[in-house]
Amino acid sequence: MTENLHTQKILILDFGSQYTQLIARRVRETQVYCEIHPFNISLEKIKAFSPMGIIFSGGPSSIYDKDAPMPDKGILDLNLPILGICYGMQYLTHLLGGVVSKAADREYGSASININDAEDLFHGFEEREGEMVWMSHGDRIDEMPRGFAVLASSKNSPTAAMADTSRRIFGVQFHPEVVHTPNGTKILKNFLFRICGCEPLWTMASFVKSTIKEMRETIGEERVICGLSGGVDSSVTAVLLHHAIGSQLSCILVDNGLLRRGESEEVMELFQEHYHMDMHLVDATDHFLGHLKDVTDPEEKRKIIGKEFITIFEKKAKELGEARYLAQGTLYPDVIESVSFKGPSATIKSHHNVGGLPDVMNLELVEPLRELFKDEVRQVGFELGLPRALVMRQPFPGPGLAVRILGEITHERLEILRSADVILLEEIRKADLYEKVWQSFAVLLPVRTVGVMGDERTYENVIAIRSVDSLDAMTADWTRIPYDVLGRISNRIINQVRGVNRVVYDISSKPPGTIEWE
Repeated sequence: MTENLHTQKILILDFGSQYTQLIARRVRETQVYCEIHPFNISLEKIKAFSPMGIIFSGGPSSIYDKDAPMPDKGILDLNLPILGICYGMQYLTHLLGGVVSKAADREYGSASININDAEDLFHGFEEREGEMVWMSHGDRIDEMPRGFAVLASSKNSPTAAMADTSRRIFGVQFHPEVVHTPNGTKILKNFLFRICGCEPLWTMASFVKSTIKEMRETIGEERVICGLSGGVDSSVTAVLLHHAIGSQLSCILVDNGLLRRGESEEVMELFQEHYHMDMHLVDATDHFLGHLKDVTDPEEKRKIIGKEFITIFEKKAKELGEARYLAQGTLYPDVIESVSFKGPSATIKSHHNVGGLPDVMNLELVEPLRELFKDEVRQVGFELGLPRALVMRQPFPGPGLAVRILGEITHERLEILRSADVILLEEIRKADLYEKVWQSFAVLLPVRTVGVMGDERTYENVIAIRSVDSLDAMTADWTRIPYDVLGRISNRIINQVRGVNRVVYDISSKPPGTIEWE
């Protein structure tokens, strides 16, 4: 896809680091295109990919582990610049005849390094002590390979950075990709621009122009069906395709009765009235709630919703006539997960999207966003002129409010949660927190508590508030919402939502908890 934007690209080999995606995002932020591939990618595929340089990620292994990841040694014969990060540096040392050994103490957290050579990787730095970086390693370099020189050192790591400049091979013991290394992006830019010779060609304006052209050529005169939920990914997908093929695109919004208040009406108004797209709303509220009657198990809820979504979507798509393609808002993290050398992550809970539709409907997939991270998708949304409120919309689960109502789902319980949700989001926006947190939402618990309202005893429902900070939803920490904001949220929900007499705040992180409660 978008081949003309890929004349210059970086290959990132994944050794299993929790930060591998972050490396890719940092590279993309410098407007250089990159892709992540498993460490054991074949030499032929690397040559076909034709990168300007290669980055070896970190990883949890020691090079002396029985199953330590070891890429093809022939990579070093390609005469490409290489940057090894943490385990990647240790692998290079081991492969080239240096000595790696267990550190006396595992080095984890902020560390101060001394820069010995302010050229190449540290161009623009000063040769000085006290440069802060983030370390996370149990092994260290005791003896560099022949031809290498120390670029930086720390108290715990005599070789915190090294280089064989004649072969353009570099290694850093720390993680330049994390925010805890304040000048890490500067180091990456030096590798990308000074050492690899890349140019900043990867922009979302170029992506939009190139993708619209490619979609137009690929689809031709055929028709495309798109499931449009109103979320960022499906909305950007739909608008991109609308720019490319116009009336050949038909969008289906299935209202499963589990959306937030006024959501389906807002989506229809925006895309039908403003963008003049071929929109089709299916109100399947009674259908879904009927199938969910008396169901309390969260995994069963998800499976029912996923199965019934496919049934409803397929039926409506057939009513619209022949189509060849199904458009999906697949993002790059989904693609990476499917090719991880460790295999797909263990299923914590099933996720509901339209991933099962192509097999059922015999449609070919169109996935215009499959190269992009979430932050890039938002940039594309702005390039396309989508409203800020939509582009910056917080993630919303496919099963909707079904996984935010613990226990049975009924019309009454849905209305209680919707009312609380409206108040929560109003106050989060008023406090200017909406775009600063990853997700904030209300959860209706399956318990009742005693309370006093006026002079009367009450026995009513509990609402839990959940708000988390995250970069990619893989890990998350609870948001430190100011007490006065929490107080306003609690007071309004208890006073304005009939059936609620207690509000609690969830201060669990992920892991061990998940972001959603079910």
